[in-house]
Amino acid sequence: MACAAWLGPAGSAAANHSQITFFEAPRDLLIPSQQKKAFAELDSLGVRALRVIVYWKNVAPRSSSRRRPRFDATNPRNYRWGQYDRVMAEAARRHWVVLLTASGPVPRWATAGARDNLTRPSPREFGQFTTALARQYGKVASLWSIWNEPNHPEYLRPQFAGGLPASPRIYRALFQSGVAGLRAAGLTRARVLMGETAPRGTSHVVAPLQFLRGALCLNNHYRKSSTCSALPAAGYSHHAYTTTAGPFFRPPNHDDVTIGVLSRLTRALDRAASAHALAPGIPIYLTEFGIQSKPNPFLGVSLTKQAQYRSISEQLSWDNARVVAFSQYLLRDDPHISRPGSSLHGGLIGFQSGLRLATGRAKPSLGGFRLPLSIYHRGHSARLWGYVRPATGPTTALVMVATAHGRFHRLAVVTTNSTGYWSLRSRYGRGFRWRVLWRDPRGRLFSGPA
Repeated sequence: MACAAWLGPAGSAAANHSQITFFEAPRDLLIPSQQKKAFAELDSLGVRALRVIVYWKNVAPRSSSRRRPRFDATNPRNYRWGQYDRVMAEAARRHWVVLLTASGPVPRWATAGARDNLTRPSPREFGQFTTALARQYGKVASLWSIWNEPNHPEYLRPQFAGGLPASPRIYRALFQSGVAGLRAAGLTRARVLMGETAPRGTSHVVAPLQFLRGALCLNNHYRKSSTCSALPAAGYSHHAYTTTAGPFFRPPNHDDVTIGVLSRLTRALDRAASAHALAPGIPIYLTEFGIQSKPNPFLGVSLTKQAQYRSISEQLSWDNARVVAFSQYLLRDDPHISRPGSSLHGGLIGFQSGLRLATGRAKPSLGGFRLPLSIYHRGHSARLWGYVRPATGPTTALVMVATAHGRFHRLAVVTTNSTGYWSLRSRYGRGFRWRVLWRDPRGRLFSGPA
C-alpha cells in the first residue's frame, strides 16, 4: 500500500472509537440467483450491516397509473415486497444491522399532476407507505432514513423553481410525514436519519449544505424561520463521494461535502443545532460511498488507486469523531454498457465502485476492504492505520514492509483494539510499500493489497 502525504498529527487507534460499515449491493442481494453467494462473501469480508433502499414505485400497486387504485395504503399486504422479503429475512437470520431507506421514484398517482414518478410526491401518501413499510419490516430494521439523494433530480423533482432551491422544502414535508408514518405503525422510538444527500451541487443538483439549510428552514447565515419546528432526526446521512482527484479533494463550492471536507458538514450541523433546528451533536452516517475505478473512462481511477483511495477515505471518516458509520457501495461493478448522450455516470450505465469487476474478477479493493490500510508520512516517519474488519474482538495481524526494490519482510505484529482497529509508527523511505496479513480463527490466511 502506497503513502499519502501527512495531513495531521498521528495517534493510536482509540479503544472506544469505532464505526459501523453499511454495505449496499442491490444487484447481488436482490437477484435470487446471486443472493446466497453474495451473503456468504459479505460475511467473509466482515460485513455485519446492510443498507437497503425500498423504492416506493417498485412495490406499490399500479405504480404507472395516473389514477390511484382503491386500496388501504397502510396495509403491507397490498404491496409487492418479494425481493425485499428475502433480503430482510436473511439479514434477520444473521442478526445483521439493517438501515432501511424509503425512497422515490414513487407511484405516478402519488405525484403532483401525475406526470411522472418524481415530481412533488404527496407527503400524505408517503406517510401511509412508510406505515406499511414499518409494519412489514419494523422488527428487522434497526435504523431508518427518508429518501435517497433528495437533492438530486434522479430521485426528486423539481430541484429548483424560479431559480431557487425547491427540493429542500419538498423533502422537509416528506421527512415529517415519513416519521409520522413510522410512528403510526407503532415505531414510536424509531431512529430516523435525514439527508442521504449527494455530495456536490450543480445547476441541476442542490448542493448538500444548501439543501440542509433549506430543509431546516435556515437562511444562509443559519438563522431559522420562526414558523418552522426542529426536525426529529436521529442523525444526518450523507454520500461523501469524491472525484478522480482522490480523497483529499476540496470542492471550491463550500456547500459541497466530499470525504476530504467532512468538517464542513460537522460545522453546518453544529450551526443548525445552535439555531434549534436539530438536536445538538447528532451523529453523521456516511451511508453510501465508493471509489469508481476503470473501466469507467471519465470517473474511474486505476484498480490500485481505487484500493488506496478507499482505505484513506475510511480513515478520514474514522478520524472524525462525529462519524459513526462508513459504507461500501457495490460488491460487483454494474455492467459498463455504453449509453450515448448520458453523462450521469460518465456515459456508462451504473457505477464501477465495486470490489469486483462486473465479470466477477476480484479487484485489489476486495482484499483492501477486508484489511484496510492507510499510511501517512512526514519526513522519515510514517503512521500506519488499519482495520481487521472480520475480527469480532481483539486480534493480531502481521504488518509487512518492503523498500523500493526489496522484498517484503516482517515489520511488526500489531494487536487490534476490541473493534479491530490498530495503528503503528514506522520509518519511511521513498518507494516503501506495506501490506497486512491476518489469519482468521479457522486458520485461513488473508492478505491486503501492497
